[in-house]
Amino acid sequence: MHYAIPFARQFKAKLYLVYVVEPTIYPADFSFGQVGLPNVESELRTKAEEELRELIEKEIQGQVESEWQVKTGLPFVEIASFAKDENIDLIILATHGHTGVEHILFGSTAEKIVRKAPCPVLVVRSDERDFVDERV
Repeated sequence: MHYAIPFARQFKAKLYLVYVVEPTIYPADFSFGQVGLPNVESELRTKAEEELRELIEKEIQGQVESEWQVKTGLPFVEIASFAKDENIDLIILATHGHTGVEHILFGSTAEKIVRKAPCPVLVVRSDERDFVDERV
C-alpha cells in the first residue's frame, strides 16, 4: 500500500486490491484420493473480505478510488487473469524474497506473475529502501 496509494494518486488511477484464496485440498487416504474442504475456503474468503475492507478503511481512507476482489485459485493465474480482464495498467505486489531452498520448495508467486502478467509489474520487497515521495 505504501507504493500503490501514491502511484494511484499521482496518475489519478483506480486501485484494485485482489486477494487470492488457494483451494484447500487435503489427501484423505489412498482409497478416496484428495478431499476439498469447502468450509475452510469459505472461512478464508470471509476473512479475506474483512481484511480488504479494513485495509481500504485504514490505509486508503478515500485518498483514491478503490475496489476489492476475492478470487479462488492459483494466485499468479488469478492475478494475471484479473489484470487482463480489467485492462490493468500496472500490478504492484509485495514479495517475501525467499531464496535458496525456500524458493525451490515454494516457488515465487511474484516471479510467476511477472512472467504471466499482461502489463508491467512492480515487485516491492519490504526491506528495500523507499523511493516514493508521499507528498505527490
